[in-house]
Amino acid sequence: MSSALDFLTPDLYDEHADKVSVLAPIMRNFGGKHCFHGPIVTAQCLEDNSIVKQQVGLPGEGRVLVVDGGGSLRCALLGDMLAEKAMNNGWSGLIIFGCIRDVDAIRDMALGVQALAATPRKSVRRGWGNLNSPVEFGGVSFFPGNYVYADNNGVLLSESPLL
Repeated sequence: MSSALDFLTPDLYDEHADKVSVLAPIMRNFGGKHCFHGPIVTAQCLEDNSIVKQQVGLPGEGRVLVVDGGGSLRCALLGDMLAEKAMNNGWSGLIIFGCIRDVDAIRDMALGVQALAATPRKSVRRGWGNLNSPVEFGGVSFFPGNYVYADNNGVLLSESPLL
């Protein structure tokens, strides 16, 4: 097994298969940090990244922001400025059920970012969104305070820390 800073989700799955859920293989890895994990903070927002902006401006403390963007491919919920803010504020990563933009800049950041796709269109900010409610996509439920483990192989969820 790899160290806590360099794990592989297949190894974690093999060791903890009875304790984990596996997200359907729908995400692409866009961040410069390909392997990331941490306690989950959830956000629900459809084509409005106000709540994403708010959260990445707070201390991340190694957590992962899981954003349910409704699977929309119409606009990005994260760009380079918010990603840089998340990195500088200590977020381990973001998992976005939606799009991002500025992928070349985000690829060079020490931040984990997984999303469905990329688009150049930015979102609007109307102040809509819901924070820290369970969200569901890709065949799994994300609960605030549970743990997520992500790498190029996929995404695992656990009620308790695995590392």
